[in-house]
Amino acid sequence: MRKFKAVSVALALFATMSVFATKGKKATKETNLSGQIYEMLKDNKFNVEYNELTAEVRFIVNEKGELVVLSVETKDEILEGFVKNRLNYQKVQLKNVAPGRVYEIPIRITA
Repeated sequence: MRKFKAVSVALALFATMSVFATKGKKATKETNLSGQIYEMLKDNKFNVEYNELTAEVRFIVNEKGELVVLSVETKDEILEGFVKNRLNYQKVQLKNVAPGRVYEIPIRITA
């Protein structure tokens, strides 16, 4: 029983120390990929008929850190052109993005 108490106290101390020892910044809109894409698309002047427009965007990040839009799946051609114009070859500032990997992100624009 004494060993169990000693081990449980040691684990509790270890867990507490690891929580306080973690370094790094909390993810914000400026540091994650979806937040940067949000910032690129937020200023728009759409007249949304049904309260929202949606799209599924597939893209890669090239070696220069630029987004390369592969496809935009949506029913609205204007939204497709808007997304391609705003995102294609825009630089992103990230450390954990793998160049050449295909990413998918849903886009929703509301009224």
